[in-house]
Amino acid sequence: MCLVYGVQSIVVEKKKSRIVRLAFERYVKGNMRLEDVSNFLAKSGVTTRTGKRISKTKASFILSNPFYIGLFKYGGEIHEGKHEPIISKKLFDEAQEMLKFRGQPERKPQNEPQPYCGLISCASCGMMITAENKTKRQKNGNVHEYTYYRCTKKSKTIKCPEMSLRSEKLDEQLSSLIKKVSLPKDWAEELNRLALQDHKNSAPSLTAGVKEKETRLSVISQKLERLLTGYLDQVIDQVDYTSQKSKLLLEKKSLQEEMTSLSHKQNDWLAPFQNWLKDAQSLDKIASDSDLFAKKVCAKEIFGSHLLLGEKTVRASAPKILNSLGEFGGNPWDALRASRISASKKPLSSVLVL
Repeated sequence: MCLVYGVQSIVVEKKKSRIVRLAFERYVKGNMRLEDVSNFLAKSGVTTRTGKRISKTKASFILSNPFYIGLFKYGGEIHEGKHEPIISKKLFDEAQEMLKFRGQPERKPQNEPQPYCGLISCASCGMMITAENKTKRQKNGNVHEYTYYRCTKKSKTIKCPEMSLRSEKLDEQLSSLIKKVSLPKDWAEELNRLALQDHKNSAPSLTAGVKEKETRLSVISQKLERLLTGYLDQVIDQVDYTSQKSKLLLEKKSLQEEMTSLSHKQNDWLAPFQNWLKDAQSLDKIASDSDLFAKKVCAKEIFGSHLLLGEKTVRASAPKILNSLGEFGGNPWDALRASRISASKKPLSSVLVL
């Protein structure tokens, strides 16, 4: 579908390979079904040979095909291909996790969901918050439409006491939460300065990392040779040989990508971090905008599943930036939230070190 096969080689069609890569990237975000993947590919010109939309089964096959990371299956075994990978091993692994997570077929909702559905949980019983539309007709003939958000009240153990909240009020409160996470300009400037400094000083440790992965690759190559010898000498049966070879080749592919990232793209973190600084500074504008779906995406990225609605008030649980070992275990948004909370108690320099 996105490749041209020759007698001795495989040539990647760059245009369609970009579309397939984008399908992987969108699917792992969790907001696309297999049917959505099929529709996306069809709209982008990737169809069956007869020009029809590919099936959900075919979409699942594409998302689970190791061919796109430079490997291929033949005779029940996985082999290393000579073709250029279309996606990274990391993205492929994320797609496999999402396929497992969404293994059960999803039912299409009967009604179009309201913008903030699936974002907030009930503070009392833990159930999800849903929305419902209500119509009010006045005696003078005027008709008013309202949207209320409320707990689904599906808990079998707790009788939920929470009341519903008008959509305008919920939007106002959520916007306020987002604005509180917005990154001040002086913070952004100082973080950028620190990032540039780290970027300059990171080369020595990266070199050591490359050497360590080279050693691990050498060990895997030796294991593959011993595995093949054992199979040819009939010490290992075909089932064990195929299974172990597959695991080793996948591990080898991951290491090769990690080593390439360290040796040739060792500074790739700087540009994404600087882009994050820009995004964090733009939160005020997003929170003030009328695009509710865009606001939902923003809130989901910042707060994850930690938004609660209780007593007609939306709140976010405290950011967890330290794990059980006392090490940083959150994401940049968690760190920013924690820093904003403690900003009034500490000087700027100590806050940014967090």
